[in-house]
Amino acid sequence: MTHVGGIDLGGTKIEARLFDDRWAVLATRRLATPTDDYDDLVTALHEQIRWLQAEAGDPELPVGVGAPGLINPATGIAFTANLPATGRTLSADLSARSGKSVPFLNDCRAFALSEAALGAGRDHATVAGLVLGTGVAGGLVVNGALAPTQNGQGGELGHCAISHQIVERLGLPIRGCGCGRIGCYETLLSGPGLQHLAQHVTGNEISPEDLAARVLARDTDAELVYQHWLQLAAELVDLMMMTYDPNCIVLGGGLSHLPNLCARLVAQTAKIALPGTAVPQICLAEGGDSSGARGAALFAKRVAQSGQATRSEVV
Repeated sequence: MTHVGGIDLGGTKIEARLFDDRWAVLATRRLATPTDDYDDLVTALHEQIRWLQAEAGDPELPVGVGAPGLINPATGIAFTANLPATGRTLSADLSARSGKSVPFLNDCRAFALSEAALGAGRDHATVAGLVLGTGVAGGLVVNGALAPTQNGQGGELGHCAISHQIVERLGLPIRGCGCGRIGCYETLLSGPGLQHLAQHVTGNEISPEDLAARVLARDTDAELVYQHWLQLAAELVDLMMMTYDPNCIVLGGGLSHLPNLCARLVAQTAKIALPGTAVPQICLAEGGDSSGARGAALFAKRVAQSGQATRSEVV
C-alpha cells in the first residue's frame, strides 16, 4: 500500500491530503464545509474522496475522515455542534455514497494518533494529545494504538468540570458550555474561553493573538491573564496525569503557540501534582496542520490492513 488519503473535516473547511508511504504530502485540496444542508455535506465529502482516488490513480485507495464531535459506535448516529449532521448516520451514509467503507475518527483522536505514531510522541509508550483551540479535547494512544473506548468519547477533556478549588482560589466565573452543562474547562481554556477569562480578569477581551504579543512585550495585564490561564491548564494536565498517567502530552491547536507554553505549563503543573509524581514531557505537535488528516489516513490504512469491517472509532 503506497498511498493513503486523509480528510480533515472542520466547521469551515474540508481538507483532503494524499500521503505516500513515508507520510509525505503529495497533494492537498480544500473545499468549504456546507453548514446548512446534510446532503450537501455528504456530497462534498464524497467529492474529496473521489479527488483523492483520482490523484492516487487508485479507486480502492484507503481514505479516513477525522471529524469533530462523536459518532456512536453502536448506532452510527453522529453528535456534532458545528456540522449539520447531528442525529444522522454520517459514516454509513458516506460509505453508501462512496461504494466502500470510510472509517471515521474524532478529529482530536486523529491528532493524537498522528503525533503518537509519527510525530512528537513517537518515542513514548503512552501519549496523550491535547488540542487547545476553538474547543478543548484530546485522545490517548498506548503503544502506537488508540485506547479503546465504549462511546467514542474518550478524550473529551474540555467537558470535565473545572476544579472547585481553582474556581475559589482565582474567583473564576462559572459559564455555560455548548455541551449543555456549566463550568466545563472549555468555557475558559479554549480560544473563546480565554477571551472571556481576559474580560473577567482585566475588564477587556483580549484575543489569543493579542495576548501572545502583549505577553512577549511584558504587558502586566496580559501576563496576569496568562497566569490565570496557565493555572487552569495545569489543573487539566494534572487531571490527565491522574487518569491517563501519560509519558508525554502533545499540544496542538492555536493556543499551543502561546509564549513558552510547554516549559511554563510543566512548571505550573509541578506545583500542584501529587507528591512524588513526575510531570510528563509536554511538547508541541510536529505535524502542523497535517496532523488531523494524517491521523485519519493512518487510521484508514490500519483498518485496511487489518481486514476488519469498518465502523467509527475502530481501534
